Amino acid sequence: MSSDSLPYAADAEISLKREELDVLRNQYVKEEPFVSIQTKFNYAWGLIKSPRRDEQQLGVRLLTDIFRDAPERRRECLYYLALGNYKLGNYVEARRYNDLLMDREPNNMQARSLNKLIDDRVAKEGLVGLAIIGGAVAAGGIILGTLLKRRR
Repeated sequence: MSSDSLPYAADAEISLKREELDVLRNQYVKEEPFVSIQTKFNYAWGLIKSPRRDEQQLGVRLLTDIFRDAPERRRECLYYLALGNYKLGNYVEARRYNDLLMDREPNNMQARSLNKLIDDRVAKEGLVGLAIIGGAVAAGGIILGTLLKRRR
């Protein structure tokens, strides 16, 4: 990590060990069908940190359930909903949840750090998208030029 990057959003890249996630999963399964909010949150947190997209999606779904069903736990869910959506490439949703957290806690370093990650990723993917469009336009121009040249 470079010295100018903020360390607070380290959760974006650091995964749990498979054994650690298994402990959280086993606790969740053990409590089914009446899983406590805390167990659901812990398991969702571990899933969000996973490098696997399907696990991240499940983590976001579990946190969304908590956010909807347990108003007293919404603040806790905001950062990880933002992080999970960021990792899934859902930048609009990530920004929405992160902005809600920053509205409540403007000095929250995790939220500020994640905001910078979101901005950087959107800018990077925007530039990649422009390069792809530019390449397609150039290829189209070459093809059109070749077709017009043949007509003469």
